[in-house]
Amino acid sequence: MATYLVLVVVAMLCAGATAQSGCTNVLIGMSPCLNYITGSSSTPSQQCCTQLANVVRSSPRCLCQVLNGGGSSFGININQTQALALPDSCNVQTPPISSCNGKDAITYMHFNFYHQPFA
Repeated sequence: MATYLVLVVVAMLCAGATAQSGCTNVLIGMSPCLNYITGSSSTPSQQCCTQLANVVRSSPRCLCQVLNGGGSSFGININQTQALALPDSCNVQTPPISSCNGKDAITYMHFNFYHQPFA
């Protein structure tokens, strides 16, 4: 029942926030990360990390929408600290800032700044 509820909530979030962006299926695939990015879990699952790596490879722009607060309109409170820590927690490097455009770029810049390795 809880898994079904999570999938329904993620589907609602994705349908409302990304219906025209092509990210709906990508973000539904990120449902294993929901407990972590909402602060319900202190560590992401292996399935979450695998999905994050897949999204970074295939659809990095969709990450901008996750971090842009789309969940709040559906009552999903994304913990920004947890969401921003996800790549480090999963040992996944995020793509360059140029992957985002417009209003998502500011969020993505913040996301990328904290997750780029320093030389």
